[in-house]
Amino acid sequence: MGGRAIVDRVSLRVPPGRVTALVGSSGSGKTTTGLALLGEFPVGARVTGEVRRATAVLGAADGSGGTEGLVGYVPQHPAAVLNPARRISALLTDIARPRVRHLPRRLRRDAARAQVLQALADARLPDAETLLRRHPHQLSGGQQQRVVLAQALLLGARIIVADEPTTGQDALTKGLVVEQLATLAARGIAVVLLSHDLDVVRSLADEVHVMRAGRVVESGPTQHVWSAPRHEWTRRLLAARTPLPARTAATAPVERPVLRVRDLVARHRDGSRGSAVTVRAPELDLRAGEFLAVVGRSGSGKTTLARCLAGLHRDHEGEVLLDGTPLPRSLRDRTRGQLAAVQYVFQDARAAFDEHRPVLRQVARTAVRLRGVDTVIAETEAQATLTRLGLPPELARRLPTQLSGGELQRAALARALLAHPRVLVCDEITSGLDTVSRRGILDVLMGLLSADEDPGPASVGPALVLITHDLETASVADRIAVVDAGEIVEQGPARRLLTAPRHAFTASLVATAARPRVPQG
Repeated sequence: MGGRAIVDRVSLRVPPGRVTALVGSSGSGKTTTGLALLGEFPVGARVTGEVRRATAVLGAADGSGGTEGLVGYVPQHPAAVLNPARRISALLTDIARPRVRHLPRRLRRDAARAQVLQALADARLPDAETLLRRHPHQLSGGQQQRVVLAQALLLGARIIVADEPTTGQDALTKGLVVEQLATLAARGIAVVLLSHDLDVVRSLADEVHVMRAGRVVESGPTQHVWSAPRHEWTRRLLAARTPLPARTAATAPVERPVLRVRDLVARHRDGSRGSAVTVRAPELDLRAGEFLAVVGRSGSGKTTLARCLAGLHRDHEGEVLLDGTPLPRSLRDRTRGQLAAVQYVFQDARAAFDEHRPVLRQVARTAVRLRGVDTVIAETEAQATLTRLGLPPELARRLPTQLSGGELQRAALARALLAHPRVLVCDEITSGLDTVSRRGILDVLMGLLSADEDPGPASVGPALVLITHDLETASVADRIAVVDAGEIVEQGPARRLLTAPRHAFTASLVATAARPRVPQG
């Protein structure tokens, strides 16, 4: 990899029935270390050392060893490993069939179905019958993640590598995922948890390894490391968990909404059964310089609502108006000015980049295409924006495959900002980041909202719609909209909504936002 050490002299043990956590900033080497348990290494990497699984030795260079099926991997971006052309039922049934071949032929179909349904239940996926009829793109990121976990459970894996399993999950679902992983460990399965969520790590992991720039800088029992951290980086990670500062508006609210939603009804195609309503939003207004957080459970319709605003979900009724003018439902029908005005930053940043072109060039292309800026000027502006978001020139000039998920998230945000949008829609863009990086990104976003570089009465930044499962992140917003089962059940000022919720579902979210619990016994 050009002489750069991406993982350097990492040694660790993963006992059965225990949860071993790797924590660290984006790009620290957590995922590379976790994938080594599967015999997977970056293309072109020179690898020394070895990985031992049970009685087999896995050669570091070739990945052989005859231990197929022992390790299950749940990636941070599950859409990349789910075939988009096949329904969830087909993806899971293909795994279940070999496990029932010992049965008489007449019993196999029902037995495979029973195993699929049990795996979905174990992965905490309700309403399995409806979910099985859908394709991966019709699921939320959290639902996709749990489908991949169900695949690993169907394989009978004895080691589960869970890469950011609570990323993009609401507080209620996060607690269920934590309980599920604890249950797996109780069955004797070894769990390797790669996570930036320090509360989840503290409540779940038996041992923690803190990584920094490819090295393990501190290891030990989780409670001991948390109570008496020895390394400076560990102390920085823990210090960044302090509450986020409340946002203070720099200017008076703009009376006229920049974006309005009226009588929106969005649908999803559900196979031969036609279409099903997934989101209803009778009224939603957004003003320039305003920060709106949209919260709710995984699969509640938050992302579908956001995609309607950006022209990425065409199957809807009602109106989305920009400065009083209706926006075409499909981005294909929007003008260049309308495309620039409403920008969308995807939760799965890796899928949003062309893996064959350098990141810097792709970020700069936005300014060229939507604003007509010269290529050289666009690349200079792109690099300045990337640097401000924590992506230095040496990383920006690499291919997307050479960056971590968190680094690509920052690049995706930079690309949207180069359009100079009126409305910025961000789908879980802080969920894959460590505590230090998350605070940095939120500081940048709140700075954008306050004002642009030119002083004066019109110096108001873009409106921000942030889809998030994290109520702490939502607390810095001006307003919060709560979505449950496709309905906006409550919206209002953030402080009021989080301290005196009026709807029962909002109250349950607030009550469950405390640290996830691990089942006792």
